[in-house]
Parts: sequence; C-alpha cells; structure tokens
Amino acid sequence: MNVTLLSVIQALCDFVYLYPLLMSFMWMIGALIFYFRLEHKKKIPPEMKEHPFFSVLVPCHNEEDQIGDTIAHLVELDYPAYEIILIDDGSTDNTAGKIHEFCKQHENVRGVYMKQNHGKASALNAGCLVSRGDLILSIDADALLDKNCLKWMAWHFISFPRVGAITGNPRVINRTTLLGKIQTGEYSTIIGFIKRSQRILGKVLTVSGVVAAFRKQALASVGFWDSDMVTEDIDITWKLEKKFWDVRYEPRAVCWIFVPETMRGLWKQRVRWAQGGVEVLKKHNDVWQDWRQRRLWPVYMEYACSILWVLAFWTLIMMWAEQTFFGVYMPVRLLPPIPPLWTGSILALVCLMQFALSLFIDSHYDKRILRYLFWVIWYPFVYWMINAFAVVIAIPKALLKKKGTRAIWVSPDRGLEKIAASEGK
Repeated sequence: MNVTLLSVIQALCDFVYLYPLLMSFMWMIGALIFYFRLEHKKKIPPEMKEHPFFSVLVPCHNEEDQIGDTIAHLVELDYPAYEIILIDDGSTDNTAGKIHEFCKQHENVRGVYMKQNHGKASALNAGCLVSRGDLILSIDADALLDKNCLKWMAWHFISFPRVGAITGNPRVINRTTLLGKIQTGEYSTIIGFIKRSQRILGKVLTVSGVVAAFRKQALASVGFWDSDMVTEDIDITWKLEKKFWDVRYEPRAVCWIFVPETMRGLWKQRVRWAQGGVEVLKKHNDVWQDWRQRRLWPVYMEYACSILWVLAFWTLIMMWAEQTFFGVYMPVRLLPPIPPLWTGSILALVCLMQFALSLFIDSHYDKRILRYLFWVIWYPFVYWMINAFAVVIAIPKALLKKKGTRAIWVSPDRGLEKIAASEGK
C-alpha cells in the first residue's frame, strides 16, 4: 500500500514539474520557427491586386462609454472595401442611441438592434445575416483596430482558399496596475507564443474572440456560431478545423484591447475561459473517433493535460496540507510549495527565458513592452494560482451545464479608468 501511494505521489510530483517545463520548451521552439519562417522582416502589408469586401461585425451590450473610440478607429482603416455593422444585443443603456448616431454620420456604418440579450454568438449570427461581405471580421466593442489589420487578414484569404479563419494579435492598452502589467506580458508570453507554436504544429486551439476574421463560406459550412457555448471563439475554431478549414495566426494584425484590472473582473473572466475550454473538450471529444481528425489530437491532448496538471497540482497541495496541519500519515514527507526547491528554480528560469524571448519578438509591435519583463515574472505566482483555482470551479459548471442553455453576456471589467468613468456618469 505504501509503495503504491509513494509511486502515485512521485508520479504527481514529476507531472506537476515536467509538464510546464516541456510545454515551455515546445512553445519557445515552435514560436522561434514561426518567427523566422513567417514573421521575421515582413513588417509591411503585402501588395494586393484585389481587395475582397469585409463586413466588420461589432457585437455590443451596454457599450455606450467605449463604442465611440472603437468606431473612430474603424472608420480610419487603410482598406478600400469594407462596411461596419454594429449589433446592439439588448443593451439597457444608450448603446442603441449611439449606434443610430454613428449610422447617420458614416455611410459605411449600419446598425442591427436586438430587443433582448441573446449573447455574443447570437449577435454575431444576426450580423452575418445582413452582411454584404464575403469576409467577416469580428471585434469586441472596446477594441481599437490597427489601420493595416484588414490588409494582413485579406492577404491570407486571397492567397490560400482553404483558410477559413485568422486570429489577430491583441495588445493590452491599460497598464497602470499590477494586474494590467502582468496581463501585458501574458498576452505575449502565453497567448502569442502558444498560437505561434500551435500554428507550426498545424492546428490552433482558438481564435481570439476580440479580433478574428472569417470566410463567410466557412462559417456557413459549420452553421455559424452556437449560442449555447460560453466561449464562442474556441467552439467556432474547432467547428471550422473539424471541417478541415485552415485557421491561422497573424501577429501583424494588431488590435488594442482593455483587460480587467480588478480581482473580481479577472476572476469572472478566467472562470468563463476555463468553463468554455472544458465545454469544448466535452462537445468535441468525437475527434478521437475519426482518423481524419488526427491533427486535432495534439491540441486536444495539450488542453486536456493542462486541466490534469491543475488537478494534480491541487491534489499535492491538499496532501501537503493534510500531512502538515492534520498529521495524516504518508510514506514520504511532502515539502511546502513555497519556497520552491531546485526543481522549482529551474522551472522559474525556463519561464523567465520564455518571457524574455516572447517580449523581444513582440517588441516589433509594441516598442515599450520589454519594460514589462519585471512585472511578468510574477505571472507564475499570481496568475497560475488564479487560473488553477478557476479551472477547479469551472469543471463542474461545464460538465453539469444543461445542453442548449443560451450563453448570454454582461459588460466586462475593462480597467479602473473605464470603471471610474462609468461610475462618474
């Protein structure tokens, strides 16, 4: 019995240490290959003989305070053929009135008005129904799009007919607090790095819901967005890839975004992300029954292993607490998680290497980002704990969720300045 328990504990310890170490090296190698093959020295938008028409969809729910800035950037895009469709999804503030004003001010702006809050996915579907473009760009109502974004997206669709979706490169605007500064590094060191390495492997886990482009034909082939998924961006990615559409990452399609700067806002966001990930694994587990879907298997396994890592981590923490505080007998003396031993120090060093490398790559799009290296080193101590606990809460919510339940939304935390402005009205 003691031998078996000792083997289990040793296996958990090895997994908790080796899994993030292995993934860090995979992400670094994959991101470097992507950078030097597809990204290095390609900073000017490619010349195109044709400019396919884009429909830019902006789903809105209680966005009256920030929709003006979003529109100001959209009408200045350096692209000759596009329209802007603002979808009011049952807002209770003056969002509908703002949209009506923009429609009168700009010829290429149109509005769609939904009386009730049906969720972001339903809003996007409604926008697609009235769109005129063969290409669809979806952005959040507080996102500020770079003027060359559509050019970088269009090039992929023109050059490669099997491209069904392209995810852009979200960059953080609000960096005044510790949470904002850490997320600035996170979007480079975790999100950007993972997407680069996944693209080299062939399949991307998810497009970024804040900025993503789609071929309308591809969306139609999978039935557009499902309204019962908490994270519609992950789900639509898997639906497209299961139909063998190519999903790509374009780091030069930059979009500036606001991130949560309160613990409450961050917690709600991370639980939603975690729940959405588990829902997608549950919904799309049929990929294992089809040999043609084998290129999705590594992506599925990577995400599943990340969930198993969280469960293994908390299992060790609970076993250590039982042994330390309640005197529960175990065949080996478990050491406290803090301070880390030499294995933890190695892991921290590898993480620092990953952070520095990713910030260097993304410094081509954000000249000031290298200064956030000091802040992002706190990511393992702050965000790993938050994300790990969010997964534990999200798993039962996802597994017990009734199929077909509509995923509605509320206006998220967009930083302290936005919150103060809203409360001061």
